[in-house]
Amino acid sequence: MWTYHPDLLATPAPRYTSYPTAAEFGDAVTPTDMATALDRVAPEAELSLYLHIPFCREICWYCGCNTGAANRTARLDAYLARLSDEIEMIARRLDGRGKVGRIAFGGGSPNAIAPEAFTQLVSQSRAAFGATAPVLSIEIDPRGFDADWADAIGAAGVSRVSLGVQTFDPAIQAAIGRVQPREDIAATVSLLRAAGVESINFDLMYGLPGQSAAALEASLDESVALAADRLAVFGYAHVPHLIPRQRRIDAAALPAAERRFEQAARAHARLRAAGYDAVGFDHFALPGDALAHAARDGRLRRNFQGFTEDESDILIGLGASAISQFPDRLLQNEKNAGRWHMAIAAGRFAAARGCHRSIDDQWRAAAIEELLCQGRADLAAIGNRADIALRLARFAALKLVRWEGSILILAPDALPYARVIASALDVYRGQAAARFSSAV
Repeated sequence: MWTYHPDLLATPAPRYTSYPTAAEFGDAVTPTDMATALDRVAPEAELSLYLHIPFCREICWYCGCNTGAANRTARLDAYLARLSDEIEMIARRLDGRGKVGRIAFGGGSPNAIAPEAFTQLVSQSRAAFGATAPVLSIEIDPRGFDADWADAIGAAGVSRVSLGVQTFDPAIQAAIGRVQPREDIAATVSLLRAAGVESINFDLMYGLPGQSAAALEASLDESVALAADRLAVFGYAHVPHLIPRQRRIDAAALPAAERRFEQAARAHARLRAAGYDAVGFDHFALPGDALAHAARDGRLRRNFQGFTEDESDILIGLGASAISQFPDRLLQNEKNAGRWHMAIAAGRFAAARGCHRSIDDQWRAAAIEELLCQGRADLAAIGNRADIALRLARFAALKLVRWEGSILILAPDALPYARVIASALDVYRGQAAARFSSAV
């Protein structure tokens, strides 16, 4: 079990799926920034696409995603038509440059749309970008998943699927507004296996209202029994001041900080004992899974989807609120679906927020990613190493980190503190801690 040092976790920390983080995004970004970034893509550059489907059949109370209810067919149809237009706009601007190796569908819940619509999006994306055999992944809500959707996934050649499970406990499901019987999850897994999906991920959460360590372990055991290939075990972030729907969750029933830490530690121990490799600080994968291979080979990366084996430095996001990542800039589409519609309809890219990354930002981004993915990072290119060492003095005194020249190395027991340690490299931190969740 890890050692609990509450003072080291007192300050909330970003998840560092990007650097700078979304908290640093500003509105100085314009559609021209996207056009320029696409024009600079090299002919042989590796590209990944992310298509955002901001709809769910039911809205869960805990969720911080940009999503809305899929309760009007006309609304969904209009969004999908405009997304089709954006695909063509991006592809025309690239004009054959770049090689798309991965296409991910997220949300929301992509299976809130009709399976035929998904099939059409896959076909159009492959054709528009000349992607002959991309790695396809999709996020799925087990509620409402059926054989027609499984057939569409199988026909498209989807190899990676992530299920929003969160917990198997019926009482906790009711407390977070996500009721889904175990039978629905098991049936979804069976359909996906029959469709030929290679890797199935379960998203699970700790720190939920009324959740005990025993309840979490029961959900972990259910996940192992269903043979999930990967698991992402996140701490619930209760920020009702930012996400109004979370006001429906009883804050008084949330586990205290020490109990959250215990749950995270128990999850790590339980899954390691069950044969899963620990990947980063909150992902787990069976040894034969591609994610585990990437972690062992030193190829693990981190992007807006979390820890990944996707090695592309360029990620193009399509859809309302989707974020694109280029080496020198991060660009987010209009969050408001109406304004996103208007931009694409007018033939403009929808980039509305983001930031330009200086050389220093790029060095720090690479170091933070390396630290979180590999457990070590060479800070030789970063100028204020003395300040960083001072900020990490408490961690060094507890032997959670050590230095070998300019190389910062995490101890095995430093995993629960990895995000806080990474924040020592972040020159933007200090002003907006309330925007982030507890590091555990």
